[in-house]
Amino acid sequence: MTGEPNTRLNDLFGLSGWSKGELARLVNRQAAAIGQPQLATDTSRVRRWIDTGETPRDPVPRVLADLFTERLGRVVTIEDLGFVRNGRAGRGRDTSGAETSDGIPWAPDRTAVVLTEFTGMDLMLNRRGLVGAGAALATGTALSSAMYEWLHTDPALAGDMPRLDNPLHADPAGSDRYEAAPIGSQEIEALERSVDVFRAWDASRGGGLQRKAVVGQLNEVGGMLAYRHPDHLQRRLWGVAANLAVLAGWMSHDVGLEPTAQKYFVIAAHAAREGGDRPRAGEALSRAARQMVHLGRPDDALDLMKLAQSGSGEETLPRTRAMLHTIEAWAQASMGRGQAMRRTLGEAEDLFVSDKGDVPPPSWMQMFDEADLHGMQALAYRTLAEHDSAAAAIAQGHARKALELRVGGRQRSKIFDYISMASACFIDNDPDQADRYARLALVSMGETSSHRTWDRLREMYRLTGQYAGYGRIEELRHEIRLAMPASPSTGLTGLGNLEA
Repeated sequence: MTGEPNTRLNDLFGLSGWSKGELARLVNRQAAAIGQPQLATDTSRVRRWIDTGETPRDPVPRVLADLFTERLGRVVTIEDLGFVRNGRAGRGRDTSGAETSDGIPWAPDRTAVVLTEFTGMDLMLNRRGLVGAGAALATGTALSSAMYEWLHTDPALAGDMPRLDNPLHADPAGSDRYEAAPIGSQEIEALERSVDVFRAWDASRGGGLQRKAVVGQLNEVGGMLAYRHPDHLQRRLWGVAANLAVLAGWMSHDVGLEPTAQKYFVIAAHAAREGGDRPRAGEALSRAARQMVHLGRPDDALDLMKLAQSGSGEETLPRTRAMLHTIEAWAQASMGRGQAMRRTLGEAEDLFVSDKGDVPPPSWMQMFDEADLHGMQALAYRTLAEHDSAAAAIAQGHARKALELRVGGRQRSKIFDYISMASACFIDNDPDQADRYARLALVSMGETSSHRTWDRLREMYRLTGQYAGYGRIEELRHEIRLAMPASPSTGLTGLGNLEA
């Protein structure tokens, strides 16, 4: 007991609409259903959890997490409730012992537990058909401030994990969700291959169809990490966890589950750091930055990009640094900072061509090639064209080059290029050319499960308003309205409040 109110639990309790008596009865009922009929939670006990920071004994924290997850329709973990396994309630602490307002970063030996709990709750939402998008996004400033010191330290894996007499040792903290057992290099190789398969599927078809499979695989890996393997295997396993967490986050972002996506990106950064891979941690944070730009929060994106770039370490390859620069440039373009954007894109081009390829890129960078470089440049210039129409012609050139370079299996990226091209053409007063590329995008979008492509199409649709009386464009607008699904963020069907 801390003697201080558990503000996290109090906030979630307020959202639930339950009375304290109702919550007590639900806890007893749920506990009995999982074989713990001896629990006798009452109203006064719930009041002590909230008002005095009392931490209930197992299995109550897990029961509460399950109940709040189902009630609120989003993932709620034990830490979200203000509880941790070692009995400490309330605020989280970083690795140096400093308190943080949101529990980020958590202690090193908590990563596998947080990963397993969060994926388990996410899978439960999938099984029960709940949406899982009701939480609020943390700001880029809050994340970067909390994680700065943590990411800039570079401890060896052996220093992060507790040393035990028997290296093949299961952490009992994780054993309630997974029967931990040792694995060898062959099993890890199979897991690494599965990541490649999931990544290729995501690039081709979008995140909707395979997200649950990726989350399930990540949940299994979290359980494996509860077992203490020899260092060389443990590092590789953390690498698998980081790659799967990035994919789970990217797929969640792709289907509009934004707070869930952000949590996975943070988990991925933690997992990468546990495995000693600072460039991977930086790339994971850059995904969170891309998410922020997509959601119209470029200032938050820039905060995250500063952390991603500075925390990636000197071992980051030039091509990876080029990719990070393109995301920063997109954020700058969203804010109308044309001069800064052009300078940043110039640095990205220089870094890209300076990469001689003598060091093989990590698997997670193999998707960023010359086509992606041009695609990101097209997106940045198209975004800047909202502030400076002269940028539209440059955007068209990059989009055209990206489309020429695209190879098979990258359908979603090609759709984004079509939309960038069409949007730039509308801004450049070339509706006939815009119509052509918009229709190519529209035809292709039925083959993916990416909500982000529809979000971008909504942005393009807004630009068609000035050509509403133009025959072919009026027909295009009608076809888009018929095809447009509900917005995952607003629930509006069709084009909702973007109708022009």
